[in-house]
Amino acid sequence: MNDAAKTNMSGTYQPGTRVSEFVLEAPIGLGSFGEVWSARHHMWENERVAIKLPTTPEYVRYLQREGGFAHGLRHPNIVRVIGVDPYAEIPYLVMELVNGPSLRRAITDAPTGLPIPVCITIARGVLSAMEAAHTANILHRDLKPSNVLLNLNGTPLAELEEDQVKVVDFGLGLGQPDMMRSIAQSMSLERDNKLVGTLAYLAPELRDGAVAWDARGDLYAIGVMLFEMLTGERPVGAELPSTVRAETPAALDEVFRRLYARQDRRYESAKAALDDLTQRTTRRAIPPPPPLPPEFTSQGGKRCPSCSAIANRDDQFCIKCGYQLTPQVRRCPSCQAFPSPRDRFCIFCGAQLSGVLT
Repeated sequence: MNDAAKTNMSGTYQPGTRVSEFVLEAPIGLGSFGEVWSARHHMWENERVAIKLPTTPEYVRYLQREGGFAHGLRHPNIVRVIGVDPYAEIPYLVMELVNGPSLRRAITDAPTGLPIPVCITIARGVLSAMEAAHTANILHRDLKPSNVLLNLNGTPLAELEEDQVKVVDFGLGLGQPDMMRSIAQSMSLERDNKLVGTLAYLAPELRDGAVAWDARGDLYAIGVMLFEMLTGERPVGAELPSTVRAETPAALDEVFRRLYARQDRRYESAKAALDDLTQRTTRRAIPPPPPLPPEFTSQGGKRCPSCSAIANRDDQFCIKCGYQLTPQVRRCPSCQAFPSPRDRFCIFCGAQLSGVLT
């Protein structure tokens, strides 16, 4: 790194600063190690991007890693990396600009929880992003609400679509534990080698470094975020979201429980979690039974209210499920069989029957 780059990182970047092809406009994210700015192309003003800039030399390596990892990830739920140059006079990482708040801001603005359909949409988007990343053998390692962006672009939060959920900040993807511990605090003012800013989202088995990272570490963080989206709070002990917010569906309680569980009881993959969430929360419309065929309708045919099977006009029980179709059941007093309501003699024993049911 040259002396000019170190000088630029020693102070705060200013609006109007030229970085590669882009001109800085306004800061949109500040941390201990770097800054994120909105920027426009120096010629095409309608082309706007987000640029991540380091504020310490140590962060340049992180920037390089993030560019390498994220550039290979092409997915609607992952913020797209457009360009990176850690060796430029001002090292930079150029990304697509997301026109909306972070999930952290959305949770802060809804202290009792986001709308439940929105929680499901965001959870699906994050899980889809992580399924793609894990398939590419990339872990996130620092999933938290500030690293999930909502590309609302002026639309109400209640109308959020799944492809508007964007995961960002893959710089810890395959990092070493010591590097992860130093960089993961980028949203904190402390630099004492503790995971101050992200500890709440770090799986218990990973906090002492005794267990190697795998995909289930990211799933635990998603579980914490799901609880926080639903309730506005982080989970404590063994409580479920419904213990804090009564209207939480049992389906989301169960998905949270399996994300937040100890490592060996957690979902084995993001795909498994996404599939389960989809199955539990997708209501499949039950089509109405087809109309009765004309030959049954004209003869007074009927449909079983229990299983929808078609029954003859004189059937007292459904021949498919056994449901009683008539308010009064006729039985032969001699053999206890069930003759037709209009029979005058029992077809089973020949006994004369009294009364004809109509």
